[in-house]
Amino acid sequence: MPSQKENKRYLLLKGENLKENVEMAIYEFIGILGMSKSNLAWIKTRKEEAIISINRESLNHVRASFASSKCNIRVERVSGTLKGLKSK
Repeated sequence: MPSQKENKRYLLLKGENLKENVEMAIYEFIGILGMSKSNLAWIKTRKEEAIISINRESLNHVRASFASSKCNIRVERVSGTLKGLKSK
């Protein structure tokens, strides 16, 4: 049913070695249960840029995990749609 559908947010990330650093930062900050609740999915990856999708309720926890991480991961934009993320 549409009312039970999970609401997602899309994040545009910039940094180095994102595929390993993003998962490690989230795992260290909110643990394995928080990581499973965030429902992290990789949409697109490039050399120093990536687009991920997460659960809307865990947005603040994921952003805090990037801020507390020693790795240089920056959240450039957050959007509810991929089209809105790519514009501007």
